[in-house]
Amino acid sequence: MMLRLLALLIVATVPALAAAASVPEPPDIEASSYVLMDFHSGQVLATRNGRTAVEPASITKVMTVYVAFDELKAGHIALDDEVLISERAWRSEGSRSFVEVGKRVRLEDLLHGIIIQSGNDASIALAEHIAGDESVFAQLMNKHAKRLGMKDTHFTNASGLPDPDLLTTAHDIALLSQALIRDFPDLYPWFKDTEFVYNGIRQRNRNLLLYEDRTVDGIKTGHTNAAGYCLAASAIRDDRRLITVVMGTESPRARTRASRALLEYGYRFFETAQLFGADQPVDTLRIYKGASEQLKVGVTAPIALSLPRDAGSRLQVSHTVEGPLEAPVQVGQRVGTVTVTLDGETLRSQPMVALETIAEGSLWQRAADTVRLWLAD
Repeated sequence: MMLRLLALLIVATVPALAAAASVPEPPDIEASSYVLMDFHSGQVLATRNGRTAVEPASITKVMTVYVAFDELKAGHIALDDEVLISERAWRSEGSRSFVEVGKRVRLEDLLHGIIIQSGNDASIALAEHIAGDESVFAQLMNKHAKRLGMKDTHFTNASGLPDPDLLTTAHDIALLSQALIRDFPDLYPWFKDTEFVYNGIRQRNRNLLLYEDRTVDGIKTGHTNAAGYCLAASAIRDDRRLITVVMGTESPRARTRASRALLEYGYRFFETAQLFGADQPVDTLRIYKGASEQLKVGVTAPIALSLPRDAGSRLQVSHTVEGPLEAPVQVGQRVGTVTVTLDGETLRSQPMVALETIAEGSLWQRAADTVRLWLAD
């Protein structure tokens, strides 16, 4: 089949902007590794040692909560479950929610204790309730990590307490954070809560950004002597969400400063372009042997791209068509590929599909188009 390459400047989709100035280097922050990611596009805007294996400390609990949210969504557990607190959970070291051995605690309270208080005791109790044993729960954590593309992560427990085999990367935690926000929009707002009271003890969220920046709505702190002070954070401004993961800083204030600097850098020097949309035509193409001669084509979901500020005018979209197109064609049927480029560099390619069904035409229409195709060859 012959291929047609049709290019069009997407002036109608991205506002015409002045030529983009060069983007400055990311801030020189005090962290062993970090990642700045755009939530909608998944593009990494800045990174240093982002795929270097590190200890996650209590940022591990982001996956613990992710697994719990997934089990809630599946109906395997419920927020009003009464969870029995084992002696093992009660004896856990480090940060605590102060649950008591032998008592029953509502699962919802355990989740708040994990998210806000970073309770190791609550994490272990939750893991035992969901999987019977923390080591089995860790298998669920690793199963989700693999599915989410966290290629350099291995979980061994639900709390993040030190273990030589418990490792992750800043990039993998950014992927996990993106999935948490995307997959559980109704439950994610809990990560913005600044305090939680359990057993008469009030504890405040350790994420200092929540108190300093109203656009920040999560996510999780972590600290051990080996891991240093770590923070996964997210903010949303003008419908644009960014995610930062900072690992291995020297203090709670240092991780806060580093995360804030990355967020400001991302918001000041990059923008998100939403191209097309579900069911919005990319083009109308000639189709042969059908009840209609025109076929609207597009993409199944909006294309979101992160760009250097003011680069939108240099974006171009092209599409290759697997043609000539012949009826019948069904809605959703792949008919080609849409490619977005900036200054000649490919930013995104994804399938182009039919946005409508075109039935086979009459005998006369099919015969006439057969001749047209024969003469066009």
